[in-house]
Amino acid sequence: MTFTSLGLSKALVKAVTEKGYETPSPIQEKAIPVILEGKDVLASAQTGTGKTAGFTLPILQNISEKKNPKYRPIKALVLTPTRELAAQVYDNVREYSTHLNIKSTAIFGGVKPSSQIATLKKGIDILVATPGRLIDLHEQNQLSLKRVDVLVLDEADRMLDMGFLRDIKKIISFLPQKRQNLLFSATFSKEIKKLAQGILHNPVLVEAAPENTTAEKVNQKLYKVPKSKKTELVGQLISKGNWSQVLIFTRTKHGANRLTEKLIKLGISAAAIHGNKSQGARTKALKGFKDNSIRVLVATDIAARGLDIPLLPHVINFELPNVPEDYVHRIGRTGRAGASGEAISLVAQEEEAYLKSIEKLLGQKITISELEGFDLSTIKNEITTERPKQQSRNKPTKKTLKTSSNSKKKVSTENTKKHTPRKRNNRNRKNNNKTSR
Repeated sequence: MTFTSLGLSKALVKAVTEKGYETPSPIQEKAIPVILEGKDVLASAQTGTGKTAGFTLPILQNISEKKNPKYRPIKALVLTPTRELAAQVYDNVREYSTHLNIKSTAIFGGVKPSSQIATLKKGIDILVATPGRLIDLHEQNQLSLKRVDVLVLDEADRMLDMGFLRDIKKIISFLPQKRQNLLFSATFSKEIKKLAQGILHNPVLVEAAPENTTAEKVNQKLYKVPKSKKTELVGQLISKGNWSQVLIFTRTKHGANRLTEKLIKLGISAAAIHGNKSQGARTKALKGFKDNSIRVLVATDIAARGLDIPLLPHVINFELPNVPEDYVHRIGRTGRAGASGEAISLVAQEEEAYLKSIEKLLGQKITISELEGFDLSTIKNEITTERPKQQSRNKPTKKTLKTSSNSKKKVSTENTKKHTPRKRNNRNRKNNNKTSR
């Protein structure tokens, strides 16, 4: 199978060849012909499968075959959950359209909208956007979506995780009813299927790999280690392995900052990216990581969406994600395009429940490893000591449950105050989820 045999024009085949692609990936083979026919698509594709080209190339082809009026209305809208992914998709659109008379741009938060508005005023064919910035500019009458022919929801599962469902529905209300819809997701959860039912019309189902599978080229393993030993273990893994490029995932922004500082103190160059970092700081950190001036990039799940790092050899889960599907997204950063990669998870006793959920999703056990020369005696002692406490806290007996329910009647003002910060943190988490808007 070749790109030409898929029905792509000479201009697009030339652009793809210049990027070094010789044959289409499985997702491209299945999606491109269907999209060229104008059909709706529900596609399951993980990162690193070539899904962006899978929808970008046929969209460019369809637009190029139509006459462009002097004023260019937006014909294709691509929605992404984060700025990084929006920037990455836009870069691909621009590269693939090198030999075509097609204009495109990306709009997202974190930067002043003035330059984005100026570009929109000149007229564009393809717009890549995050939901928040798109709604803001639409409400300011800075853009019109009345002539959109095709809507793409990229990484739709992540958009739902981030609470963008209401925004998606609002944006759809701006669009003409007659249009082509393309929905791409790493997994087909119940929520995704429900969203698809409300948007897609007789969609063609496209799957690049079996549901909820991870890249076959990724060597997955885990280390049982308490929180207090995780940073030390990371330092030894990087130093002993002489690793030059490592992507590390943490569950929180504060955790990303803290780990970065500790690694720097160990003499390991590192930088953090998350929603509280400015777009300039994130771009600088990513550039340093790609050109190997920074050895370690520490990221949260949301900030890492859209990162395109070719041949990334190592991914470390410093903390396991709360949502099992996020594990699939994380390790999908390595082992791309047929290259081998390694995904390591550091699992503390209190994360055992997360591990079980992940292994259930994968349908397999992850290999437990030990680092030669690393002192595990203290680790084993700590785990043994911690276990009774964790069991009593996480799996209370009936007596414990009765006691705790009765004690609610006697809650003091002091106890109420202790719970207040947790509520405030939960609100912050919800707000932080939309920082990438």
